[in-house]
Amino acid sequence: MAAREFNLTPQPVSHVETPLRRIATKLPVPESLPILETLQRYEPLAMRGQPAVVWQRADGFQVFDAYGNCWIDWSSGVLITNAGHGRREIIDAIIRQADSGLLTSYGFASEIRARLVERIAGLLPNPLEKIFLLTTGSETVECAIKLGRAHGLTRGGSSKNIIVSFTDAFHGRTLGAQQAGGIPALKDWIGNLDPGFVQVPFPDGFRTADTSFDYFERCLREQNADARNVAAVIVETYQGASAAFAPREYMQSLRDWCTKHDALFVLDEVQAGFGRTGTMWGFEHYGVVPDLALFGKGISSSLPLAAVAGSAEIMDSQPIGTMTSTHTGNPVCCAAALASIDIVVNEKLAANACVVGNIMHERFREIQTRFPQIGNVQGKGLVAGLACVKPDTTVPDGNLAFEVVSRCFEKGVLMFSPVGFGGATVKIAPPLVITEAAILESTGVLEEAFEAQCK
Repeated sequence: MAAREFNLTPQPVSHVETPLRRIATKLPVPESLPILETLQRYEPLAMRGQPAVVWQRADGFQVFDAYGNCWIDWSSGVLITNAGHGRREIIDAIIRQADSGLLTSYGFASEIRARLVERIAGLLPNPLEKIFLLTTGSETVECAIKLGRAHGLTRGGSSKNIIVSFTDAFHGRTLGAQQAGGIPALKDWIGNLDPGFVQVPFPDGFRTADTSFDYFERCLREQNADARNVAAVIVETYQGASAAFAPREYMQSLRDWCTKHDALFVLDEVQAGFGRTGTMWGFEHYGVVPDLALFGKGISSSLPLAAVAGSAEIMDSQPIGTMTSTHTGNPVCCAAALASIDIVVNEKLAANACVVGNIMHERFREIQTRFPQIGNVQGKGLVAGLACVKPDTTVPDGNLAFEVVSRCFEKGVLMFSPVGFGGATVKIAPPLVITEAAILESTGVLEEAFEAQCK
């Protein structure tokens, strides 16, 4: 299903006024149209598709426009603001670093970069002891592909070059990341796909009923992918498109399988890291440690930063000067990340994500019992995916998902557009500072939205 665009014709909506939400204008706000139209004029079509709100500021778990409206934020930007929007500690850290006069340093040493890599390594389990800083999640995936293929070359020669990933996975929008991704429509533009990328079904228990590890091995054999030629397996800790986790036993078997076949086990934690799932690292739910862990989004709660973590053996495998990035460890971004990590750790936001997330998921399951159009609820902590389906089927209903997101927007709960298979998953990912009261209020809005569309 092609993505739908939100209407730019201002429509009257019901007035909303609670301590946490306020909708006092037409939506979109008529006075905001010049800004929206300027963006449409000068940005590519692909940039459209989100609810038509012009953000002015954001604070904690709330987003404000300049016209008196306020939303409970269920997006965290796009799973960025783990420590909350507009945290004073992060703002102050950014200002201090900017005032120091050091705004960039490329690969030249800086004290603040040293502090950040040491801080991240100190929070990770062994052997994730070395940290390579980048700017986006896609960059970390590209780096992991490089390290995986290089590992295969040294261990099995040119034939050990297969990168195994999973259907419906999203790893980013750059060339290698999209080939590792499991969404065929996003790869049509590539044309000459690298045959060394192989996808197997993700064991979500919904669209893939067989969650046994035997099925993983069988799917590899059916694609003539010799286990001896697998250089790396890359898997999202949870699937970004659905918030689905794999069974714990499956992931433990996959860890053992990678060790047995001398393949790197790579976990894409770009969405899952830094407390999002109710633990500091999403892979803690599985009781495994990957060979490479990839981070981004919530690492700084603000500015562009990402990281690859791995053992010294793997991370030092490339010669001097062959893994660089123009904005590696940008000092201002490092300052934001150090402040954000301190907030997540000191305020125990992973624990809050667990406690408040359990309340959130319980409410979603209650809502699901009322509406068979919610075919599946996935997630842990403060991330969830509600798969909208045609009644009594698993056929995705992208129109329903779109209308639910739209109605929630009109009632003061803000999400990004539906994602996943058929554009039919309503994704919920509030900042980790959200309160129980805000969760109960916003889940009530969601329930009303489903009731309005499914009556």
